Amino acid sequence: MKRKSKSIIFPFGLLLVSCLLVFGMSCNSTKMTPGISAQEKTAFTSSQPDTVEISDPESNYEIIIIEPGFNVWLQSVARPPGYYSQSFLETRNRLYVIEWNNRVINNLQYDPNLYELQINYDPLIDYGYEVNYKLYNYFVYFQRKYNQRLGPFAPRI
Repeated sequence: MKRKSKSIIFPFGLLLVSCLLVFGMSCNSTKMTPGISAQEKTAFTSSQPDTVEISDPESNYEIIIIEPGFNVWLQSVARPPGYYSQSFLETRNRLYVIEWNNRVINNLQYDPNLYELQINYDPLIDYGYEVNYKLYNYFVYFQRKYNQRLGPFAPRI
């Protein structure tokens, strides 16, 4: 008994459109995050040295961020202190720190110029509101400026 073989034939135009669609979807461009305001663009393109010291006198913990434009962004774009609860900030910071540190460790997979140093953030320590507020906002700034995603949700202001 002879079996008939079945084959699927696509018209050339459909095949071409399918290939272009797949190719277009696979291209990963480096566009800035949608919804970037003029104020953010100004902060992101700043080349002046900018150092933000994050400290909490009560807990004696300190973070120093050296990132051009971050202080401008923090003052002009970020939500004001008190907008988020400390528990919200701590939860987000835990997630962001874990992913950040994974990217530092996997420097062949992620740009080592973006992820240089690990962040020592212990979820059992109360770092205070200001430390958590500025650290969280740095993560938002970083993700928006470099079009990165450190968590399951888009970084929004």
